[in-house]
Amino acid sequence: MKKTFYLSTPVYYVNGAPHLGHAYTTVAADTLVRYKRLSGWEVFFLTGSDEYGNKILRSAKDQKVTPFELVNKMVERFQNLWQTLSISYDDFIRTTEERHIRVVRNVFQKLLSQGDIYKGKYEGWYCVPCESFWLEGQLKEGGLCPECGRPAEIIQEESYFFRLSQYQEPLLDYFRQNPDFVLPRTRMNEVMKFVKSGLRDLSVTRLNLKWGIPSPIDEQHTIYVWVDALINYISALGYSLNETKLTKFWPANVHLVGKDILKFHAVIWPALLLALGLALPQRVFAHGWWKVNGGKMSKSQGRVIDPLQLAQDYGSDQLRYFLLREVPFGQDGTFSKSIFIKRINSDLANDLGNLLNRTLPLVTRYCQGKIPSPGEEKAEDKKLKEAVGAVFPRMELSMETLSFSVALTEIWKVVKLTNLYVDRNAPWQLTGKENKERLSRVLYQVLETLRILGLLLFPFIPPSAQKIWQQLGLKEDLEKQLFEKAGKWGGLIPGTEIQSAKPLFPRIKE
Repeated sequence: MKKTFYLSTPVYYVNGAPHLGHAYTTVAADTLVRYKRLSGWEVFFLTGSDEYGNKILRSAKDQKVTPFELVNKMVERFQNLWQTLSISYDDFIRTTEERHIRVVRNVFQKLLSQGDIYKGKYEGWYCVPCESFWLEGQLKEGGLCPECGRPAEIIQEESYFFRLSQYQEPLLDYFRQNPDFVLPRTRMNEVMKFVKSGLRDLSVTRLNLKWGIPSPIDEQHTIYVWVDALINYISALGYSLNETKLTKFWPANVHLVGKDILKFHAVIWPALLLALGLALPQRVFAHGWWKVNGGKMSKSQGRVIDPLQLAQDYGSDQLRYFLLREVPFGQDGTFSKSIFIKRINSDLANDLGNLLNRTLPLVTRYCQGKIPSPGEEKAEDKKLKEAVGAVFPRMELSMETLSFSVALTEIWKVVKLTNLYVDRNAPWQLTGKENKERLSRVLYQVLETLRILGLLLFPFIPPSAQKIWQQLGLKEDLEKQLFEKAGKWGGLIPGTEIQSAKPLFPRIKE
């Protein structure tokens, strides 16, 4: 029986086009699940769209369209981006889907019937763009939202409340027993501090909001968008409807989120799960932000990078590689086009692309375009082969902690070592009869390394990794490979005809 792995991104709020932060989360998630599939796990990878709330209702009115017309248009843009970036999700859930709505109402009814939800009156500060409640002491000067800096509004209305306060100690106990529940560790410290400061019961409905999921017992009330959105992680698995997938994949192995929505995923969501009697996710990983011109990306402040445009201009794998290599995952990073181009030219064009582009013509010239026989192994050949084998356990350690840049650094040590191997052995000089066997060995050594590099790089840059295999004459689908078998040295069959192609990573001119 296969080991199972369930990873989710948030359902993205679709009141606008996707930005680089959305791409960052989803590319990282896709990379991890591709790695898990190659490692023999059965994966369930969930992403989707968050489509309710006052902000969307207001935007639809401004654009003179219905809310459903607005979210349909936006969802299409998100799905187009995921296709461009080769995102291999297993399910895309929309919070306007009937399967989700039914589960949200079932959850509300269950919590109400067992006393975890009660009716009361809410008065406090609310930020419409962030769909977040704030205490007065948390607001910035002038009554501004501490997250987005826009004005918060006073709301006073009848509401249903979730008894979040009664889960303060159970949450703290769980955090103490599971210190890696939230990563990086600095984020766990933030969550502990927040919970220790005191949890207040959470208003979980809105009165007379026409764009939301109605409460099952009082249809004047719609369910708070953040409660609705969080429930997608179990509604996609059929909670309370058909729980076959839930039994198989829950609890989630990783909820992957941006640090700005950590409170919802590390406090409110675990409390809801405790109330439902469900196991908590094994890990919530909160990554950092990409900053532009010194600040967080913000549409209102003109600091937005369009990932679709970047992918179209420079290549989708180039964008994937940059996002995963440039900054340790979990920390903030700074984006600029010059940094982006420098990284792509240095690593993909000069290192990996050059290795492929200078090896294949030698095979065409000296080996009739076919994979040569390995021949006798020398000490320096063995050294390269051992370096290739050593990447697998190091990569496994890095991927367990979502250290994508570290994993790529380990892979790039082999790329650089192989380029050095080519320089030292100079196969273009091994043209005489007496050097024929050595020429074959050197070229086979480099080609086999490239084959395994393609396998190792498939989670990070899938289309380009597949092209490396195609240029080596391999017809197998990388998606169907396993490290255990395909990662063994000697997989290239002598006599296989290589394929000529354009350079994989042409240099980018600024």
